[in-house]
Amino acid sequence: MVVLQPDRFLSELTSMYERSTEKGSVWVTMKRSSLKGKAQLQKMEKNGKEVEYRCLVRASDGKKSISTSVSLKEYAKFQASYATVLKAHMHALKKRERKDRKKPADAEKVPETAPKKQKKASSKKSSKKSSGSKS
Repeated sequence: MVVLQPDRFLSELTSMYERSTEKGSVWVTMKRSSLKGKAQLQKMEKNGKEVEYRCLVRASDGKKSISTSVSLKEYAKFQASYATVLKAHMHALKKRERKDRKKPADAEKVPETAPKKQKKASSKKSSKKSSGSKS
């Protein structure tokens, strides 16, 4: 995997999208990363040093993989540029075909009825007791 500067990454990503316009896909993933191993992270935490997390961005079209690491300071600028690249290449998307769900004609004609109230079970028991005590 090739690690590039953010500007170079965006230009390579643009060329990936252009190559896959007719056929193919481009996968882009973003992940929070410190670019350090677990042992180094634990050592830094013990010493009280702050860990600077970065955004690791990877892209692949199945043949070629590229990546970049963006710091917190650069992230807003990168995100705006990335959004521009995405918007420029959205025309290649196909609209999803949806099936028409037809409602049955009988369901439209039947009016809704209010739910029936249920009788209390305790009133039935008390009526049985009272009828039994009369005899």
